[in-house]
Amino acid sequence: MTNILAAGAVERHLRARRDTGRALLMPYVTGGVTPGWTRYLTAFAEAGADAIEVGLPFSDPTLDGVTIQQASEAALARGASTRRILADLAEAGDVGVPLVASTYYNLVLHDGPEAFCAALRRAGVDGLIVPDLPVHEAGELTGVAAAAGVDLALLASPATPRPRLEEISRRSRGFVYAVSLMGTTGERAALAASAAELTTRIRSVTDRPVLLGFGISTPGQAREAGRHADGVVVGAAVMRRVLDGAGPDDLRAFLATLRRALDQE
Repeated sequence: MTNILAAGAVERHLRARRDTGRALLMPYVTGGVTPGWTRYLTAFAEAGADAIEVGLPFSDPTLDGVTIQQASEAALARGASTRRILADLAEAGDVGVPLVASTYYNLVLHDGPEAFCAALRRAGVDGLIVPDLPVHEAGELTGVAAAAGVDLALLASPATPRPRLEEISRRSRGFVYAVSLMGTTGERAALAASAAELTTRIRSVTDRPVLLGFGISTPGQAREAGRHADGVVVGAAVMRRVLDGAGPDDLRAFLATLRRALDQE
């Protein structure tokens, strides 16, 4: 398929790593969840992350399960806001891999797409995920984000029909986020059976990196997901450990187990 917009920093980085045969790992952290939370970013990169998703907490996270909701509530209770989180990121500086912000469209609209995307870039953020933004309403933000140098990655689910999947794959930048199941984020006992079919369908219409998320919790699940997708997104399993008191060293060790599992593929 022909790309509507040229690849940005996230996509160039992920393509380069994927094309060496490397399975991609993108862990998630809720911005502002703990004091000194940006230390997790360095730990993630040291553990072998290829990109890092940073959640900008929102009071009504409709696609997030209990763990991410609790992390968002904890961050908001600490006074976290988009501005404070981006200020933290700017102060932290370059961690060596792209940062991809994720949040809901209300926060984008609060300041307006242009101001929002410009603020992301000033903070050193290279990508954006807006899970409640459907592709048929994404035209304005796609263009604004691209002009600001931000890759807007779109989501596809097992229920996405082929024509819509083609449009998502064409408009998405950075990667296509494959949602492994119909539901919310959260740890699960096994990788959803729908994951393999979805990633196969996406790969039939685009050569963009495909990252599989929702429910990937263990090294075994990461290894299985790596057989189908170009990489994995791991959120709830990370944030449960953070909420339980795990520090950067603990998360570095956990993500290293996922990295080793992916490297075995």
